[in-house]
Amino acid sequence: MASKNSSAKKWFLLIFILGALATTYSLGFYDYLSLGYVKSQLVTYQLSFQKEPLKTVSVFFTVYVFCAAFSIPGATVLTLLAGALFGSFWGTLIVSFSSTLGATLAFLLSRTLFYNSIQQKFKAHLESINTGIENEGPLYLLTLRLLPVFPFFVVNLVMGLTPISLVRFYLFSQIGMLPGTFVYVNAGQELAKIDSLASLVSPGIFISLALLGLLPLIIKFILSYLKTKKIYKDFKKPSSWDYNMIVIGGGAAGLVSSFIASTVKAKVALIEKHKMGGDCLNTGCVPSKALIRSARHVWESKNSALLGIKKSDVEFSFSEVMSRVHDVIKKIEPHDSIERYSNMGVDCLTGEAQILSPWEVKIGDKTLTTKNIVIASGASPRIVEWPGLKDVGFLTSENLWELKELPKKLVVIGGGPIGCELAQAFSFLGSKVTVIDNGEHLMPREDNDVSLFMEKVFAKCGIDIIKKAEVQKFEKVGIGGKVQIKIYNQSEPQDIYFDKVLLALGRAANVKGFGLEQLNIPLTKEKTIQVDSFLRTNYPNIYACGDAAGPYQFTHVAAHQAWYASVNSLFSPFKKFAVDYRVIPWATYTKPEVARVGINEHDALKSGLEVEKTIYGIDDLDRAIADSKDHGFVKVLTAKGSDKILGVTIIADNASEMLPEFVLAMKYNLGLNKILGTIHTYPTMSEANKYAAGMWKKAHAPRWVFKYLKMFFNWRRGAS
Repeated sequence: MASKNSSAKKWFLLIFILGALATTYSLGFYDYLSLGYVKSQLVTYQLSFQKEPLKTVSVFFTVYVFCAAFSIPGATVLTLLAGALFGSFWGTLIVSFSSTLGATLAFLLSRTLFYNSIQQKFKAHLESINTGIENEGPLYLLTLRLLPVFPFFVVNLVMGLTPISLVRFYLFSQIGMLPGTFVYVNAGQELAKIDSLASLVSPGIFISLALLGLLPLIIKFILSYLKTKKIYKDFKKPSSWDYNMIVIGGGAAGLVSSFIASTVKAKVALIEKHKMGGDCLNTGCVPSKALIRSARHVWESKNSALLGIKKSDVEFSFSEVMSRVHDVIKKIEPHDSIERYSNMGVDCLTGEAQILSPWEVKIGDKTLTTKNIVIASGASPRIVEWPGLKDVGFLTSENLWELKELPKKLVVIGGGPIGCELAQAFSFLGSKVTVIDNGEHLMPREDNDVSLFMEKVFAKCGIDIIKKAEVQKFEKVGIGGKVQIKIYNQSEPQDIYFDKVLLALGRAANVKGFGLEQLNIPLTKEKTIQVDSFLRTNYPNIYACGDAAGPYQFTHVAAHQAWYASVNSLFSPFKKFAVDYRVIPWATYTKPEVARVGINEHDALKSGLEVEKTIYGIDDLDRAIADSKDHGFVKVLTAKGSDKILGVTIIADNASEMLPEFVLAMKYNLGLNKILGTIHTYPTMSEANKYAAGMWKKAHAPRWVFKYLKMFFNWRRGAS
């Protein structure tokens, strides 16, 4: 009801404004604001001001506020008139306050009528703009006021659509318009000699205003210089450096940063305290996918009847499966090895790094100097110190790969991507798996229909799922142990027994022990290193990327960030790039896989974004049916009334391989019509993308046309 009343008030206000403007123009009000008319009446105005100064000022003030508030042309002429009537000082004062008051009213009208609808409809696109306005809105506004490239009425209306506060808008408009106001008021003292507004904007005046526009940029530069000088004041800057860049951490982010630096012939050192390749190679992506491949083969053999094969025996040793996992790591190791990167020109150093100053890094007994530092320290499994946990010898994604025997009973704490992938893999290999999570669904970052789909898949695999459960304590029992949990809305706690327990609670950034605390480098609320859009810390020459910086903890995002961190550190201040997070894909490698890019329904609902949903069921796809993989779906979210792709979620056995077509389309603003018009090889799983586009097209077909097409073809057949 309140929403309807608010909408009605907005419509009333809009109609009132349009009516007032129509009346104003129909009465010829604008003619009174022309330069010719004002010049012809100048003597009359001056006599009026001499007789009744207060009344004249009041009328002038009111007219100026009205024009500014309703964006009526004529402000320049009125400003000149103020100079002719009131002189430089009083004219500037009167115009300054009347113009700012009118601008603020225009700002409020724009905000009242359009702010909520614009922010809701385009929230995904406005996030970066809103962040910029919140951080540096006053500076933007001051620049626009001092440099009159954009008409002031446009600035008023557009600023009303941003989150800048009313007080800030008024204050910085008052300050920003003052110099320009003085220039025009001063010129207005010679109003009788001005033939046209075009002649008024002489090169001299325009250059003066342009120089005023540079003032906030100069102020920003000075403030930035002083801030930088303050943060470096306790450190002695070397006269020369051993390296252009030192990278701390040899995972995906560190390796890519070093590779880029060496490619452009910068002198770079890479410090890794443990194993090159980081957790992705040694304990994460590579070993987990190797294990999942073996586990899927076991499942496929046990379920060969799906392919019309009555029986397919499979015999395996878990230790041999794990041995293969380590063989895979060894095979990929050369890609990330010290030898390879040394041959590229990178100085690879093994040991613990300690940042002593913004330009000094200590390793062992050596202190190295560097112009820039890139922190790529990665992340580690998140551990919650529950009572009794240490007594039961828990597993994480780091020490899991040391297992030699398959646990008969495995409890997985955490239903996110890591927990789901490993739970299903061990289930396929023969473990009795129980997943315990404190949320309402597994895969909490996905939509409910995705989570429910995968929960049903897990149930068919024999995996027990306990949701809304709080872990209370652990206890050692025999060779294994038990975990006591309290399930929401149940009075009594439960004990779940296990041979092994795996903690899959996400990953925590590695931010301690190498000097961040001593340098007072701040962290975010998620305990990652706080960086700006250029991946700089509070020290302009210290950058961070990868899992240590967030906000995404994926290998491909770490590599993506590394490009920005390395290029910005090497080429700033001459050139720098803001990191681009617009199109970030990811996948969970269960069977079937869950792959996603962009927003999902949950994100759209949370942001108030209106979207259209198209779902194509893979049970309809020829290749999926032929492979007995006919399960899952492709879900595409588009902007309302448009084929612009905002987000895609795919559940399919090959979902991670099907997703890149949508990633490419979103990256380069290609809509569903382009995907529909692209030839896809038959029969393939990727045809599902085209069929999803086809379903969208069918839903948006102009149905009224079909009636006339039917009449047209009847006519061509000679039918009545």
